[in-house]
Amino acid sequence: MTEKGTEAGDKADLPPDYTDAPAASQHHTLKYHLLGPSLTKSGQDGVDQKKVSEIIYNSSKGSKYFTNEEAKDKTLTVKVNRILAKKHELERIEAQGGLRSEMKKADDYIAELEYGRDLSQAVVHIDCDAFYAAVEELDRPELKELPFAVGVGVLTTCNYVARQYGCRSAMAGFVAKKLCPDLICLPLNFEKYTAKAKEVRAVLERYDPRFESASMDEAYLNITRYCEENDMSPEDAVSQMRAQVEEECKITVSAGIAANAKLAKICSNKNKPNGQFRLPSDRATILSFMRDLPTRKVHGIGRVFERELDAIGVKTCGDIYAERHYLSRLFGDKAFQFLMGAYLGLGKTNVRPAEEFERKSVGTESTFHDMSDPKELREKLRWTAEELEKDLQRTQFKGRTLVLKIKLHTYEVCSRQVQPPKAVYTADDLYHFSLPMLAKLEKEMPGMKLRLMGLRCTHLVSMKKGDVDFFGRLRQQPGVTREASEDSSEKANIDANGWEIWPDDEFEDAVRQERQDEAEELERLSQGVVASATGSPSTYNPDGAPSDYRRYGNGFAWRSILEEERAKAEEEQQQKQPAIEQWTCPICSVQQAADERAFNEHIDGCLSRQTIKEIVKTSKDEPAEHAKRVLGPMPANTAKRKRGRPPSGSHGGRGFEASESEKRTKKAFFT
Repeated sequence: MTEKGTEAGDKADLPPDYTDAPAASQHHTLKYHLLGPSLTKSGQDGVDQKKVSEIIYNSSKGSKYFTNEEAKDKTLTVKVNRILAKKHELERIEAQGGLRSEMKKADDYIAELEYGRDLSQAVVHIDCDAFYAAVEELDRPELKELPFAVGVGVLTTCNYVARQYGCRSAMAGFVAKKLCPDLICLPLNFEKYTAKAKEVRAVLERYDPRFESASMDEAYLNITRYCEENDMSPEDAVSQMRAQVEEECKITVSAGIAANAKLAKICSNKNKPNGQFRLPSDRATILSFMRDLPTRKVHGIGRVFERELDAIGVKTCGDIYAERHYLSRLFGDKAFQFLMGAYLGLGKTNVRPAEEFERKSVGTESTFHDMSDPKELREKLRWTAEELEKDLQRTQFKGRTLVLKIKLHTYEVCSRQVQPPKAVYTADDLYHFSLPMLAKLEKEMPGMKLRLMGLRCTHLVSMKKGDVDFFGRLRQQPGVTREASEDSSEKANIDANGWEIWPDDEFEDAVRQERQDEAEELERLSQGVVASATGSPSTYNPDGAPSDYRRYGNGFAWRSILEEERAKAEEEQQQKQPAIEQWTCPICSVQQAADERAFNEHIDGCLSRQTIKEIVKTSKDEPAEHAKRVLGPMPANTAKRKRGRPPSGSHGGRGFEASESEKRTKKAFFT
């Protein structure tokens, strides 16, 4: 960390060309980057991370993965240098008396956040200890004292014995073998893990029926109500919960207890494994806790953001305050808001099932061996469109924006997007509107080789049918966003359901995506190294379908699984319920409850509605001459007529007899 910061600082003192990357020999930051996204995992306190980084560096050097990571590190160094140059310019402006509005904006925002601080809730983050490994130990108890991991190409987890050697999740299997030659690697068995996860969730549900499953092995709960109803302290309730999980599920969990979800997640890593930690719900204690906390410990700050913050002197959350007036200029408003929340130790307190959170996109992607043939690429695009249609049908959404994502054989990621003239969800439409984007990319990069392709719909429109109003129109259901353009989340920190909105989500999603991409790239690197070492072709043969790791091992896919489970449970519940007798309306053909009075009222409403429609249609078909005849001629010289009541004995300049005659010729409006 010190070397990295010194390197950036030395470059900033010179007038470098900020468009040029540093020399390839300078790999201090690259070695740290190669340590992976799981550096902060528990059980590695005594590990020599410098030795681990050297092994990873030397083992992967010369591979495509290494070349790509090296290129990304150079790009990031250029970006960091630009950030430093911008900061120096801001410091110059500040020295001349500027940036007062930025300082006021930051202080006002801090005051606003402090005003809304909620210390009344008891939020818990539950994290299963080495979950996959713990489940495997139930079938093979002899592994408890041996170093072993789950996952062959890439480790998805490893037990605490293996962690003492520096092994951890998201690490290439061949690298882990160099760190621990006796490491035992077991294949993944997700059916077994999901079954055990259901057992754990059954226990958690007793304490908060609306708990949030963040992934297969972690969850958030709000136990405030449970503690009040059972006259228990949060510590005692969580201790009881953990004991029940161990007794009924035969695995251990660790827990963090705090005033909000952000703090609870940090706390759950304090006393791992099989422990718990509570941060008192006191403002002074929370600020003291966050002051010395390294930024990397905050969920939502990954390796890239950590390095950018480190370059400007922000190493701990307490360092954020001194740089507060620079942050929006350097990183944008959303990053500024996120960092202010981290500094103050603020986060969301509402906990609800993950499947209830409003979707912002629906997408699918797949990895494959290098592919460049135009025909094969189009077949892959068609297959991707069909897979996306399945997901859109399942989630009942269509999208107004369609995004095409590709990853080149060099691991460079590109994306293009288009807004079709209508919201799309069918495979035909998805393929039709994405094909021109693929063709354009082929023109921009002749002979391009792809190893990943994906499609994603954003600006979602719900296809769920709501209630029908009197005129047959769909009523918008509360909490369902019909148009993305109508989303008011940018105007206020309240979503459609009245829940508070924190800017943490996209930062946390970015970290999940970083870990997912890391796992995929390491898997291919591992397969290539094994193939070259044994002289046999790689056994990694993706068929285009998403891998089990992507389906089960990250927060994005886990939400889809929960949605499927919930839909299946609701379907089973409906099947168990006795069939409800319904009658079909002869007017609108819509099924109605078998209640005579209500059915007659519905028919009356349909008949009235049908009558109105026929009247309106008839009125539109009448010729203009008929309308003139009905309404009669307009009085002449209307501009000269005086306002007010006409004089007695006259009627708009005409006799009373004429008025009587006119009355007799007028017809009702709807005739």
